[in-house]
Amino acid sequence: MLNNRFDYPGIPGGMDSIDLVIFDCDGVLIDSEPIASRTLAETLQGAGIAISAAEAHVKFTGNSESIIAEMCRREYGIGDVAALFERWHLHLFEEFARSLMPIAGIAEVVNSLDRPKCVASNSTMQRLRNSLGKLDLWSAFGEGVFSAELVPRPKPAPDLLLHCADRFKARPSKCVMIDDSVHGVAAAIDAGMTAIGFVDPADPRPGRRAALDAAGAAAVATGAAELTAILKTVGGRL
Repeated sequence: MLNNRFDYPGIPGGMDSIDLVIFDCDGVLIDSEPIASRTLAETLQGAGIAISAAEAHVKFTGNSESIIAEMCRREYGIGDVAALFERWHLHLFEEFARSLMPIAGIAEVVNSLDRPKCVASNSTMQRLRNSLGKLDLWSAFGEGVFSAELVPRPKPAPDLLLHCADRFKARPSKCVMIDDSVHGVAAAIDAGMTAIGFVDPADPRPGRRAALDAAGAAAVATGAAELTAILKTVGGRL
C-alpha cells in the first residue's frame, strides 16, 4: 500500500522533468545489510564484545564506516579499530562473494528507467566494488557509482547527493533520492531533492515505514513493485 501523503505535489512534468534518479546501495539495491550486521557482530564478538547480529543490525545499519568506527571506539573502548575493520572486511567480502543478492525486483526497476541514474552510498568504494561490483547491477550505472569518501561529510549531510547532481549537471529540485535510512531521507531534503523511502519487505526491523515517513519522505515504498508505482506517479499526487 502506498504512503497516503496526498498533499505531496510531486515534480511538475512527471518523469520527463526528472534530471536524475539517485539510489542508495545497501538495503535498496543489494541485500547486504543482514550480511554486514552478522559479520560485524561476529567480528566484535571475537574482540570480546557481547553483541548479537540483530543488535548490530539495529545499532549500525545506515551509518558510514567512519561513524561505526567512532561508535566502536567510544562505546566499546576498542583502540585498534583499523585492525578490527580489517578482520571484518575480510569476513564481510568473503560472505558477499558467497551469498550476496540484489533486492528482489530492483534490477527491473533500475533497468526500466529512461532517466539518468546513479548510486550514492555511505559505503567505501572498496566495499561497493566488493558488493554491488560483484553483481550485474553495477553495469547499469556505468561510472555513476559514488561513495561518501568523495565528499567531506557522509549522509545525513547533503554533500554526496549534491556531488551527484553536480556530476550529472542536474538541478537538485529535479532529483529523486531513494533510500532505506532516515539519514538518506534527511540528506535528500537538505539537498532540496525529493526523498522516497524504501523498505525491504524482508527487513526484520519494526516501524521502518513510520520512521521514513517521520523523517520527511514524500512517499515510502515497501518492495520494488511499490517503488515502481511511486516513480510512475512522481509527477502527480501519490
